[in-house]
Amino acid sequence: MKRIVVVLTGILCLLSLFGCSKRMNEEQSILAAPDFKPLNSVEDGRKNVYLIVKNLDSSYWNVMIEGAKDGGDDFDCNVYYSGTYAESDWKGQERLLDDAVAAGADAIMLAPDDSVRLSEKIEETYKKEVPIILLDTIANTDSYDICYMTDNLIAGQQAAKEMISQLKKSGVADSESIQIGLQLGVASSQTISERLAGFFKYWSSNAPKAWEIIPDIKCNDGILDKAVDCAEELMEYPRLRGVFGTNNSSTSGFARVVKKHGRKDIVVVGFDYSEDIAKLIDSDYMAATILQKQYYMSYTGVETSLKLISGEHTDVKFVDMGVVVVNKDTINQKEVQEALQHN
Repeated sequence: MKRIVVVLTGILCLLSLFGCSKRMNEEQSILAAPDFKPLNSVEDGRKNVYLIVKNLDSSYWNVMIEGAKDGGDDFDCNVYYSGTYAESDWKGQERLLDDAVAAGADAIMLAPDDSVRLSEKIEETYKKEVPIILLDTIANTDSYDICYMTDNLIAGQQAAKEMISQLKKSGVADSESIQIGLQLGVASSQTISERLAGFFKYWSSNAPKAWEIIPDIKCNDGILDKAVDCAEELMEYPRLRGVFGTNNSSTSGFARVVKKHGRKDIVVVGFDYSEDIAKLIDSDYMAATILQKQYYMSYTGVETSLKLISGEHTDVKFVDMGVVVVNKDTINQKEVQEALQHN
């Protein structure tokens, strides 16, 4: 069932990508991925762990970078980092993998921009006996040691459940004909595909039949400016009452546009915690976000890197780090506050 839903979701994405991203790809250039920089004090004799993230301009990935830095300090190793400036720049990550190996990386932590296209380079790197720890997103290969991420199928279901709950709480009747808009970062990411799959799976079984998901799913390539433009396009639908963002840029884009238009009748549900979604949650707007634990993905990843470097092995390939739902009712709960300390 999971595979069927993922495939169906992928088809929907591919059919709708031209609604937003094709037009803007020609207008916006992407900065090249920069060289690696040290995250902490470099000391001779320590192991070298290299971190590659998806978007250096994103608050979500900056939290992951913070976790890696603290991990380096606590577990006594040198940590270097770099990444791309758009989640579609998988070629940039290919180069960074080569650069990390050439620099003498003892282990590499990677959040793949593209789960499929990067697989060959990941396999090539892994054959050089460099431990690889995947973060946030899994790749279409077994050539890695372990992946710390969210169970995105379950997280997507939680997002749909929250959307339905917020809509009903706002007074939308089951018989009312409304529309829900969706926006994603990169369609080729398995993370995004599984979140969409989980959302559709829960929605199809639990949402009232009169509530429609708009087929025109938008894609922003993980770039905030594109996410804002995509959100503006969805605002033109007359029966729009809810929007779902599958990643940080999508959620921030929706939050900015909904607030700009003063649309307190629109429910915003998304992923991750940024200043934009925080302002909505702390206001009269209807908003919620699925908060991941990316700080602990990289922090734990550093610890595991050193174990792998020393020759330890693990039979576990996937570790679900868990999520919490943040909305006006839950924000003061202990578990949520603990997660927010690193967001």
